[in-house]
Amino acid sequence: MAEQARSPRHPRSRRTPLLFTTRRVLAAAVGVALAGGAVACGPKDAAAGKAGDAPRKGGTLTVLNSEPQSDFDPARLYTSGGGKVPTLVFRTLTTRNRANGAAGAKAVPDLATDTGRPSKNATVWTYTLKDGLTFEDGSPITSGDIKYGIERSFAAELSGGAPYLRDWLVGGEKYQGPYKDKSKDGLASIETPDDKTLVFHLKKPEGEFPLLATQTQFAPVPRKKDTGTKYEEHPVASGPYKVVKNTGDGERVLLERNTHWSPKTDKERHAYPDTIDVKSGLDASVINQRLATGSGADADAVTTDTNLGPAELAQVGNDKELQKRVGTGRFGYTNYLAFNPKVKPFDNPKVRQAVAYAVNRRSVVNAAGGSSLAEPATTFLPNQKSFGYTPADPFPAGATGNPGKARKLLKEAGHKDGLTLTLTHSTAKNFATSPEVATAVQEALKKAGITVKLAGLEDNDYKDKVHSLKDEPGLFIGGWGADWPSGGPFLAPIFDGRQIVKDAYNFNHAQLDDLAVNHEIDAINKLTDLDAAARRWGALDKKIGEQALSVPLFHPVYKRLYGKNVKNIVISDWDGVLDISQVAVK
Repeated sequence: MAEQARSPRHPRSRRTPLLFTTRRVLAAAVGVALAGGAVACGPKDAAAGKAGDAPRKGGTLTVLNSEPQSDFDPARLYTSGGGKVPTLVFRTLTTRNRANGAAGAKAVPDLATDTGRPSKNATVWTYTLKDGLTFEDGSPITSGDIKYGIERSFAAELSGGAPYLRDWLVGGEKYQGPYKDKSKDGLASIETPDDKTLVFHLKKPEGEFPLLATQTQFAPVPRKKDTGTKYEEHPVASGPYKVVKNTGDGERVLLERNTHWSPKTDKERHAYPDTIDVKSGLDASVINQRLATGSGADADAVTTDTNLGPAELAQVGNDKELQKRVGTGRFGYTNYLAFNPKVKPFDNPKVRQAVAYAVNRRSVVNAAGGSSLAEPATTFLPNQKSFGYTPADPFPAGATGNPGKARKLLKEAGHKDGLTLTLTHSTAKNFATSPEVATAVQEALKKAGITVKLAGLEDNDYKDKVHSLKDEPGLFIGGWGADWPSGGPFLAPIFDGRQIVKDAYNFNHAQLDDLAVNHEIDAINKLTDLDAAARRWGALDKKIGEQALSVPLFHPVYKRLYGKNVKNIVISDWDGVLDISQVAVK
């Protein structure tokens, strides 16, 4: 999944690195769901403008970010389209629909003529490339360039991208990339019968392959210009912009127009600005202050990774002009309490249920920044239609908890005098897995006779511990963001028993290996009707939720300022943040 509050995606990971408790995540976030499919965007006058204020080409868009774009190689990027900035440089077979709200949670064609043509059982997917596709030097993009781009993502030297292709493609688990494999044909499960056709052979049915094809591993790379680990210094553009400067390991990235990009082949990216100037490594408070003040180039600036905090939201609330320049979005992400039933007393379902009843979600939301920045959660799936969200509350405790019900369950579990638990959390000040949220949980459980001892760990130590099958604590605060808007990459990594990892990062915190759950995951993956699949994911979420293997706490809300000259604001349910491929500064 995305890193919460950053780019979407999940933790750095199992075999090859993934995102924060999702990909830088991831990740994604990382990182990092609009109930009922409502639109999340800036005010209508900012998004559309008056008749004489329509977006026009020209000018320089400045991007002010906290985290540097340290990976600019399509093989190593985890997030869909590489997040915000790389999607301007790399096109993929499919891409996310660049539209507000729920409409933006769908895959649409990019380099390909459609989103893919599946075989009857969805184990073979065929794509045809559009006419007129070229790289930044004017040379044609071929199916072989996309095949090679995918193959190099298997190289150990370029690890960091999403692991799905290794898991899904026939022979992917053994393939080591083109630097070690000198065979002419490369990975046999990707066929290129001609320069415009790709055929993918999968180990098992995968109805969501069009969503996976938005990942930057599907970006074309010309073999003759591949410089291995140095490729990120000047990747060859297929999108509307090319990299002309990349310094400080991604702290300063300058993009200019790719004159060989044709808008006739690309309906998704508008490419209004002439130049994109990305400046990273900035303090969050500095970014928000510069965007609020809007002096000089900052009037034409946005951020793709920095949220407004509670104090800054209070300032915005007192300024009507600033209120007009706040974009609101929801990325599919859930923060939750995770149980390890292998550790006593969490092997007793009634203890887990008691904790669920005792949680005060109102206080947790306040600890996470307040109702403007977090929404209470009672389902593991985010509250978006594309994920299959189905309203459910298996242990209804109301907004403030039900300590009486919790005490009753503890007594039935043999703990009539209460019990003492340890809650592991990160010490990072992230309003997610941090001390504020842990303290809110501690205070709520105390009312139910549960004494909670807090075990705060430095963020890297926290991640290593909670994702270690050997060292995983009995109770910890976790979070998960989806790699694309679907229940599949949300539920499967957490609850599919076949994804339990013994010797690397494990995300199945409950170590659940339920044959019925595994079977249903396989059955849903066969569906190419993603609306039907979403309904099945929602039903499965409800079924798993009844086992009290986790306690959903809240879904984050993103509030981000943008400069006073920025127009055409689009924020989709795919990742919940402003899409810089759409904005104009003229």
